[in-house]
This record gives sequence, structure tokens and C-alpha cells, in this order.
Amino acid sequence: MNPRALRAAGPAILIVAAALTTIAALAYGGAADPLATGDPGPFVRWGLPMAKLLVNVSAAVMAGSLVLALFALKAGDREFDGALDVSSIGAAVFTVASGAVGFLTFLDSFNPELSAGPEFGAQLGRFLTEVELGRTWLMTMIAAAVVTILTFAVRSWTATLLTAILALVSLIPMATQGHSGELASHDATVTALSLHVVGAAVWLGGLVLLVVLRPVLDARRVPDVLRRYSSIALVAFVVVALSGFARTLSAISAWEQLATPYGGILCLKVAALVLMGLLGAWYRRLLIGRIDSANAARAAKAGRAFWTLIAVELAFMGIASGAAAALARTPPPATETPYSSTPAEVLTDEPLPPELTFDRWFTTWDVDLLWAFVAAAGIVFYLAGVIRMRRRGDRWPVYRTVLWVLGMLTLFWVTSGPVNAYQDYLFSLHMLGHMLLTMGIPLLLVPGAPITLALRAIEKRDDGTRGGREWIMWAVHSPFARVVTHPLVAAGIFVGSLWVFYFTDLFRWSLYDHLGHVWMVTHFLISGFLFVMSLTGIDPLPYRMPYPGRLVTLIAVMAMHAFFGVAMMMQSGLMVAEWFGAMGRTWGPTPMEDQYIGGGVAWSIGEIPTLITAIVVAVQWSRSDERQQRRSDRHADRTDDAELEAYNARLARIAERDEAADKAAR
Repeated sequence: MNPRALRAAGPAILIVAAALTTIAALAYGGAADPLATGDPGPFVRWGLPMAKLLVNVSAAVMAGSLVLALFALKAGDREFDGALDVSSIGAAVFTVASGAVGFLTFLDSFNPELSAGPEFGAQLGRFLTEVELGRTWLMTMIAAAVVTILTFAVRSWTATLLTAILALVSLIPMATQGHSGELASHDATVTALSLHVVGAAVWLGGLVLLVVLRPVLDARRVPDVLRRYSSIALVAFVVVALSGFARTLSAISAWEQLATPYGGILCLKVAALVLMGLLGAWYRRLLIGRIDSANAARAAKAGRAFWTLIAVELAFMGIASGAAAALARTPPPATETPYSSTPAEVLTDEPLPPELTFDRWFTTWDVDLLWAFVAAAGIVFYLAGVIRMRRRGDRWPVYRTVLWVLGMLTLFWVTSGPVNAYQDYLFSLHMLGHMLLTMGIPLLLVPGAPITLALRAIEKRDDGTRGGREWIMWAVHSPFARVVTHPLVAAGIFVGSLWVFYFTDLFRWSLYDHLGHVWMVTHFLISGFLFVMSLTGIDPLPYRMPYPGRLVTLIAVMAMHAFFGVAMMMQSGLMVAEWFGAMGRTWGPTPMEDQYIGGGVAWSIGEIPTLITAIVVAVQWSRSDERQQRRSDRHADRTDDAELEAYNARLARIAERDEAADKAAR
């Protein structure tokens, strides 16, 4: 297909395929059938899923265009500005569509009588500000409106990056809703949906941008842009596939349930995703290289085949998007218990686990999909960098690879093993996980020197665009990095976070809200990594403190950390008593005893990594002195001790002068 023809036909193919699939899936699943009681009417029954479809597609165009622009295009060029224009159009549609979904959701949930009077307006206002479902769409609409304004206004690298981050964050509120249309409070479901929504948006939005920009893109740059999008799409496909599988497990509990309407629509969506993955693998391995061929006829033929496949992929993406919109209205066959029967279930949406015995330290798992992705990606990309260096003949110390892999595996164990499974019920387990995240895991990750490896392994770009290496270099030399990586600032964040987190409502937020829990893990992992890296790391930093200053900083941190642990042990009241004191737990220590144990963990076990860091700093200091002495010795050998001989001659002259002065004085 001709690229110019595809520019006009591509979005139409996507929308038509998505709309027809949504209508057919709603009819097949019965999600748009009239309700026996409280029926909101056909306009709401059919309009709400169509509006959600428009939300999904426009959000993808908004976010995916920004991501592809940042990693494949050059700021200031016509194509980069065009990508921001496409994103702004997607954000504007996303804003309107989010408002429509919020309004239709209000009609669907409460079935009010439409009127222009103040009572209807007051009901709608209370829904948008007091009901969680309404607040979700209100926040989404506001965030989309802000992104719309920013994409019109910004054109620089940094501003576009911040806008892209906001665009991706604006997708998260939608992930707090399950496919059934009810708010999904289960942590695993929320995480799976968040990853699924973000991955699909980057994948679909980037493809739409390719179609729109192709006629104005320099033909010589097309192969590079396609390769960069293909790499992004590959990662997005893996994220979408695995997160979709995890989400399916919460809705489908048996093979026979695939025969239900929900299962049939789900199979249609899975089939579309698999076919898109196969198409992506095909054109990545075969066609992109041919487009870059020196043979003009071969390149033109490959180009026509490639853009034809893009049209087919857009159709499959439309089918998958339509199926997703229909699934949001179709009740799954595996329904959750409509009410919670125990205090633990009321608070955590999970039954109280059995007593933590010795064997359960090795057999209990509560996988957090987000951190499982982080750990897996960290290992895969690190090993890929090491392999690339070895293939070109460069060496990378084996011990660094081993420590990095161990650190990532420990991160997975902490966030998905017994610590994660029991930390909501035992404060001591929560504190153990905190100490490992902020002190233990960074001791393994920092010696892995991931920044140095990335800068050496990732190819440098020379066309003015920014890839992984260029963005890492920008981050390392940014003003923000100069501040947070200063050893004193990193130490202040490291110690201050303990007091601020546990003695404010941030701790309560991390217990009640999964987003707060994700923030907690992210913050303490990064703060610990920055602190250890500022003292012992070899990765490039704007400033390195002298070794005596590092040891003094560590001693101060150890003292403040020990004081924190003692303060926790001396607490006379239970922290977040309505949580840890209301679980109905009949095994293990009492909540107050458990809190005392947690303080002991912070005081005793928490000091071990700090002591190890101090030993590492002392060893590095000693080796630094040895290296300096060896450099001095080599310099003396090269100059035949010229400096020493000159110094001795100077001393002899001073002695002769003093002796002559003494004789003259006599």
C-alpha cells in the first residue's frame, strides 16, 4: 500500500475494525442487553463501551506518539513537531472521551433522571468528587487536558520527556477498573491492568504515528525509525502478553470457562495479539533490512509489502481494541466473593495467611507483577549488554554480573516472596523488607555498575536523535542528578525518609493504597541505591566526596539509623493501629510485640549493610592510596628518580646556605 494512501486509510481501518468488533462482541456477550431493573437505556448501554473504545485509542495515540518521538526522532525537526501535533490531537480527543465516559458511567451507575435542574448537577458533582469511580474519570480528564496544552506548547527534549511521563501516568487511573466495570481493588489485578494499558498504548500509538508521519519522513531515515519502533514494540508486546495473561487468570479459573461469552471475546483478543506479534517478528526480521537495501527496486518492493502489513496490523489492533472495550462491559465467569467475611479480608481483600513457619519462608509466593517485570528486565538487559561487549572483544568482570543478578533475584524475592505475602500482617516483616530494599539490595546492585555497562554497550547515535545511551548521559549530567547524587544529599534522603515515612500518613497510604505501596518500594530502592552509589559506586557521578568525608558520613548515618530503630522499639502505641491491630491474627507475636521486633530489625539487622558499606569504603580508600603510590613509583622509574634527586639537591643547598650563615654569624 502506498504510504500516502495509508496515512488517510490507516486510522480509518483502525477505528472501523475496532467499532465493528465492539458492536459484535457486545451483541455476542449480551453486555448491551436491557437490564431487568434500573436499565439506563440503549444510549448508555451502547454508548458507554463505544466511548471507552475512543478513550483507549486516543490515549494510545497521545502516549505512544510521545514515546516514539523521544526515542526515534530529533527535537526541532519537522517530524518531531509533527509527532507532538499528533499527540496533542490524541490528548484532546482523550479529554473529551474521558468526560463522556465519566458522564455515561454516572448514568449507568445511578440511572438518574436527566434534567437541567440543579439537583441533577449536584448529583453529578458528588459522583465526580466523592465516589471513587467518578474521581477516577475526573482525574483522567484533567490529566488529559493538561497533556493537550503541553503538547501544543513544548518542543524541547526535556519538556517533551516530562509531558510523556505525565501522559503515561494519566493512563493509570483507568487501570484501577476491572474488565467487569467495577473498581478492582485486588493489587495483582491493578498492576496487571496498569502494565497492560501502558504497553498497549505505546505499541498502538507508535504505529499510528508511523503511518501519519511516513509521507513527510526523509526516506533515508525510514529504516532507522522503523528499527527503533520495532524495538519499542517488541518490549511492549512482551509486557502486554504477560500482563494480559496475569489478568486473565483472575477472570478465567478453568478451561471450560473459555466457552462462555467472556471467554470467547477474550480468545478473539488473544488471537489478534498473537497475529500482531507474528507480523511484527516478520517485518522486523525480513522487511526492514530490505527497505534499507542499496537495490532501489528491492527496497521499493519491500516498502510496499511493509506498509501493507502495517495496514493489516492496524486492523488486528482495531479488533483487539474493540474486544477490550467489550470485555470492560462483559461480566467474567469467575466472579469474586461479593463481600469480605473477616477483618483481614476487609482491609487487604485477601484472606489471612497461615502462620509463618520455617518452611513457608521458602514456599510462599505472592508475585507482584510490576517488580517481577523489573527484575526480569534488569537481568535480561544487563546480560544482553555483557554479551554485546564480549562479542566485540571487550571485557566485563564476572563478579559484577553475578552481583547484579543476585541483586535482581533478591528484589524479586522481597517483592514477590514471603516478605510481600506477610508484610501487611506483620510489621516486623514489613520492616525486614524495607531494610533489604533500602540497604541490602543496593549493596548487590551498585557493584554491578549498570550505568557504566549501559554507556559502554549501547551504540552511540550520530544523527541527533536520542537513544538509551544519550538519555542516560543526559540523566547523569542533569542538574537534578548533581543534587540528589551528592553524598550529603543522598545521605539526608536516605535517613530522613525513615522518619518522614513512618511518622506521617505516608505509611498509612502505603498500606491502604497499592499505588502507595508501589511508591514506597520505588522510593526506598532508589534512595538506597543513590546513597550506596555516592559512596562506593564506580558509575559516573558529578561529584565524588573524599574518602575521609565518606567515612564520616557513614558514621553519622549509622548513628541516626540506630536511633531510629531504638525510637521504634520505644513506641508505647501501635503504629497504624486500625490496620495491624485489627487483622484478627491469632498466631505469632501480638501486634505490639511484633512492632518491637520490627524496631529491633531496623536497629540490628539494618546496621549490617551500613557496616559492610563502611568496610568497602575503607578498602577502596586503601586501594586508592596503593594505586597512587604505584603511579608515583612508575613515574620515578621513568625519570630515574629525577624528582627525588632534585629534592635532595635542594636540601643540600639549603644546608650549605645555613652552614655559611652560621660561620658568618661567628
